Amino acid sequence: MLNLINLEFKKTKLGWYYKGAVIANLCILGMLCLIGADEKSLPQAKMSMADAESTLQLIGIFVRSVFIVFAGVLIAKLIIGEYKNRTITVMFTYPVSRKKLIAAKLLLTGGLTFLTMIVSELIVAFIFSQLNDVYQFSPEKLTIHDIGNEIGSMLIYAASSTGLSFIPLYFGIRKQSVPATIVTSCILTTLIGQQSNEISLASIIYIPISLAVVGVAIAFWSIRKIDQEDVL
Repeated sequence: MLNLINLEFKKTKLGWYYKGAVIANLCILGMLCLIGADEKSLPQAKMSMADAESTLQLIGIFVRSVFIVFAGVLIAKLIIGEYKNRTITVMFTYPVSRKKLIAAKLLLTGGLTFLTMIVSELIVAFIFSQLNDVYQFSPEKLTIHDIGNEIGSMLIYAASSTGLSFIPLYFGIRKQSVPATIVTSCILTTLIGQQSNEISLASIIYIPISLAVVGVAIAFWSIRKIDQEDVL
């Protein structure tokens, strides 16, 4: 399986993904700075970055929302696009089971999504903490210690968001449509990104975990369905 993932990684040109990730992180930093600058005149109770915890929560929501969409694009490129263009039939002629081929694509997508979320959240949090020291976007400083204390939560949320990112696979395979896959990712991002001063859907860990279970179940269903078709 590792060999298949490695071959898929080498075959897939991911330069666009890395460049997109850098640009996305810069945009997230810009958004955070704009929000912080705009909220300076507000009472602390109404600020979305009133303290270190709420600042890290907002960073996490932005990062995970962006890379759930990136995961949808990856799924569309690695799986749905090959179905639509019929190039998947060439792969199915290889002396390797369809189950392993699809599983390798999904593991590559999931692994890349999880890793990018963690790295991006840490980098964005660190850079914003340095900017915050200078421009004071938040009334409370964001320190390296604060970031370190949240690594456990970052891992849990990144894992649940990675599982959640597989949900668009169902709609993509059913319609054999790249747009349907990406649009579903955007809808999921909109739903989990909804928040107010009091509550955020993404901050209720049971919601992303429940959606992650659904996403993982869809991934297993897709692999099993492919395997059954291979047998038939």
